[in-house]
Amino acid sequence: MKKERTLVLIKPDGVQRSLIGEIIKRYERSGLKLAGMKMVVSTAEHIEKHYTVDPEWRRITGEKTIKSYKDKGLQPPSEDPLVITDILLGNLKKYMASGPVIAMVWQGVHAVKIVRKITGGTEPLTSDVGTIRGDFVLDSYQLSDADGRAVRNLIHASGSVDEAEKEISLWFKPEEIINYRLVQEQILYDVNLDGILE
Repeated sequence: MKKERTLVLIKPDGVQRSLIGEIIKRYERSGLKLAGMKMVVSTAEHIEKHYTVDPEWRRITGEKTIKSYKDKGLQPPSEDPLVITDILLGNLKKYMASGPVIAMVWQGVHAVKIVRKITGGTEPLTSDVGTIRGDFVLDSYQLSDADGRAVRNLIHASGSVDEAEKEISLWFKPEEIINYRLVQEQILYDVNLDGILE
């Protein structure tokens, strides 16, 4: 568990808004360790591979989107989950390939869940205060739908350990992920804290 890894992408809007350092600081302060990082400009094809690394993504995301619309008393653009995700994927490809992205691998106990908690919910409008999206973004699904674009929410964070492994291998070569020890790991993971005093 102490070596669990997750993928984080700071999306083009996060880069353009000069929030890279602030975002890294939030994850770093939790005790997670940065194991890999690079700046890339991605292609639409790579972004499609990223979002469809889970073969169920289209169906699940479409169903969630339809439910979200209905929960808010709104009419979804379609009742077919695959039609919905075709629209979403087209918008995501334009958005994510529009400029540089910071790709990062974070490591530590419960890395996937910790990163998602710090990041906040997918829709910035409904993200809690104290999360990255809740504190730094004012976008909403309603506004992004009206504009015909992807919601600008600064970050992608893997949704599960399995998804993280697949996404990391899509963005990083094995040699780009560094294995090293941080002094703080002695405090975070030492059972008895018996290595503090000399």
